[in-house]
Amino acid sequence: MISDDIEVLIVDDDHDVVEAYQELLEIAGFKAQTITDSTLVLGMLKRNWPGVIVSDMYMPGLDGMELLAKIQQYDHELPVIIITGHGDIPMAVGALKKGAVDFLQKPLQPKELITLLEKYLPQRRQIIEQRNTLHTTTAEVLLGESPLIIKIREQLKTIALTTKDVLIEGENGTGRHTVAKLLHQNSPLSNGPFVEINAANITRTPDLQRSMISARSGCLCLCNPHHMPIETQQWLCRFLLEQERQGKKEVRVIALFDGDPTESVETEQFLPELFYFLSQVRFNLPTLRQRSSDITLIFKHYIKQSCKKLNKTIPAIDKAYLAILNRYEWPGNVLELKNVAELYAIGIVKLAGQERSKPLDQMSSPLDDLVDGYEKQVIEDALYLFSGRINEVSSYLQIPRKKLYLRMKKHGLDKAEYKVRTTN
Repeated sequence: MISDDIEVLIVDDDHDVVEAYQELLEIAGFKAQTITDSTLVLGMLKRNWPGVIVSDMYMPGLDGMELLAKIQQYDHELPVIIITGHGDIPMAVGALKKGAVDFLQKPLQPKELITLLEKYLPQRRQIIEQRNTLHTTTAEVLLGESPLIIKIREQLKTIALTTKDVLIEGENGTGRHTVAKLLHQNSPLSNGPFVEINAANITRTPDLQRSMISARSGCLCLCNPHHMPIETQQWLCRFLLEQERQGKKEVRVIALFDGDPTESVETEQFLPELFYFLSQVRFNLPTLRQRSSDITLIFKHYIKQSCKKLNKTIPAIDKAYLAILNRYEWPGNVLELKNVAELYAIGIVKLAGQERSKPLDQMSSPLDDLVDGYEKQVIEDALYLFSGRINEVSSYLQIPRKKLYLRMKKHGLDKAEYKVRTTN
């Protein structure tokens, strides 16, 4: 593997040439490494190596174009400068079209090579810095270690540093808005505005046009675009097509969907052409039910976060209560779990059985009071867990609704006080 302190990798099958290049660059203050077998280059690379490759065009094994193609597949943002023979301009232009950042002709002019390295090395270092920052950020914001969420984080790291339009689908509370903001914050348009709009509020094309103007040089986050009139969807199609033709991104569009957008295409609510433009990059966020192994980790994270904000001691968490959380379906996904964790952190959701677990010499109440207290705790925990939804509480506690209401009345519990307000 090439170490991070190596700034330039020189690839040429001629030993005398690579030695001359290396001596030249070291005199100029660069740290360079050489290789004469182009077939070994990929084995030396690591994805986040912060350097530049300078490669000859004509080599046995892999020629410059073949090596460039393999490097592009490995890391399309790794700068490759091609060295060509005099008169090979068409081939050099072909290399630029296939991803090389620049080319130089033989005989090589040292000043020209140094100028290119001074240009592309800082750009490469900046990209690596952005990648490292994004890696840390995604792990902190998109919590979990399940394969599904790891896949989303990897996809996000690949797409975030581009300006590609994106379609994000998933249930409420799965993190669609979080992913949209991460994409914007780490994109080349991050200094521009992030404008979020519900497409249900767009009743005619000028409404969308005004939003596009507000989002210029930034990102327009469009929630459920299939709610827009068809003629407005057609205008957006033309706008995206024109951007693609010009090769200039004036506004990046990120579309959010509550469900599967293909169903809206089938019912003719969503223009197929618009779906095509937006779905070239597509995120499908998993529900918490699909990654239940992350529930405990996320719950503990938000408790710790809340306690830090409130300057409170992190409470002990009963294993039986964690088991309850892991059995629950979480229709509100991560957002609902976050709400429950925040309530727990301030002591609203009590631990069922806590009083019962004390030694006998600490029992300060008569048995009947302890039984009543335990019953109230169990019902209260269930009401918080299911946000006051009586049918689910009744089913969970395996008690008829009528009997549950009587017990709640006995303990002065009102289901309305346990409803958790959620936002999309």
